[in-house]
Amino acid sequence: MFAIAYPEIDPIALQLGPLAVRWYGLAYFAGILLGWWYVRRLVADERLWGGRPAPMTLAHVDDLLLWMTVGIIVGGRLGNVIFYDPAYYLRDPLAALRVWEGGMAFHGGLLGTIIAMIIFGARRGVPVLSLFDVTAAATPIGLFFGRVANFINGELYGRPSDAPWAMVFPAGGPAPRHPSQLYEAALEGILLFAFLRLLTHRFGSLRRPGLTGGAFIAGYGICRIFVEFYREPDPELERLTGFLTMGMVLSLPMVAVGLGAVLWAMRRKLA
Repeated sequence: MFAIAYPEIDPIALQLGPLAVRWYGLAYFAGILLGWWYVRRLVADERLWGGRPAPMTLAHVDDLLLWMTVGIIVGGRLGNVIFYDPAYYLRDPLAALRVWEGGMAFHGGLLGTIIAMIIFGARRGVPVLSLFDVTAAATPIGLFFGRVANFINGELYGRPSDAPWAMVFPAGGPAPRHPSQLYEAALEGILLFAFLRLLTHRFGSLRRPGLTGGAFIAGYGICRIFVEFYREPDPELERLTGFLTMGMVLSLPMVAVGLGAVLWAMRRKLA
């Protein structure tokens, strides 16, 4: 059986004495920084808001960065602890603090950022739905870098496959497998970003609060459910039935909520 050689990359990008800088951490840093830059561009472009100033300022965007970072890290880690491996973290509670080792759940990070935005919007008088919209438009940037980091770590690999591009992952046994991390990087990152940019720049979706955010939530759920058919679930943590996985169960409500938000936003008057 032919397979592409997995390009084993040291998960540590830079070693400075006892300090190890990992690609996983750099991916989060790059995703958050580039996402912040993109949100600033969206807010500064009045054409996207119907020729009027955005309902938030660049200063709001700068202040939101810290809130979003905390929401992503805390929510992502708690999501992994609660949804996927609570028994392990009960045995070793301090492991929940070792975020540099990996183990971040997107669905938990999403809930964390939503809570952060609700509190931030209420305290600063910024419309929460518009916050959702601009941050949703930028989120695929972080998803792309995060999935590439998963690939570098050799984690979250796919199911066994005889596809010509299948790879033998160091932790996945001798069978060639789908590089499902790259599938997710392409779908959740590149494709979803392009789709949301089309909505914001060609169809004026930011003028309808909730539309861009709803499209992101539904789009992510669809992409994730699709990839779950190729991603290898952990039998003890993620596989629920013969084909149903925890990722599918957590994504199905996202599709329903996202589509509902899109329909609701389309029925409202233009902002």
